[in-house]
Amino acid sequence: MHDPGPIRCLILACGNPLRSDDGVGPWLASWAQEHFGADPSVRIMYRQQWTPELADHISRAATAIFIDASTNAPPGAVQLNRVTPGEDAAGLATHHMQAPQLLALAGQLYESTPITSLLLTIGIGSSAIGDTFSEPVRASLQEACGLLEKLVDNPHDAALCSNPHLS
Repeated sequence: MHDPGPIRCLILACGNPLRSDDGVGPWLASWAQEHFGADPSVRIMYRQQWTPELADHISRAATAIFIDASTNAPPGAVQLNRVTPGEDAAGLATHHMQAPQLLALAGQLYESTPITSLLLTIGIGSSAIGDTFSEPVRASLQEACGLLEKLVDNPHDAALCSNPHLS
């Protein structure tokens, strides 16, 4: 397997593009590919679910930016929070994991985690079958793209986080 070099920034998006607003992660991954795809130090990956196999990629990244839809935020709300390794990843489900669990698994298996790990979410209004976004999500895309661009350029800027109390 060819090693393309160090990963300065790993963008991991998840979501289902056939479930309306849940497709915002894949949409942002596609946008990121257009904007950063020529930079070999930036890797962009999209999955419908995050799985343990991603731990290897995460362990080799200086920065990991996880992107997902959120049912815990108002529709269209763009949020950015730091992520730290979650509880012991042993015995976790093997078909779907959250960002903290993936970080913990990267640390356990490869003894390495990114210096900076962030979770960028957009609140969803609908997860109905369909391939179009609700108006609140559509209206938030420019903000999310701008934030993602700033993060790839300067991932250590704590002022960008929605929750300034997170370290």
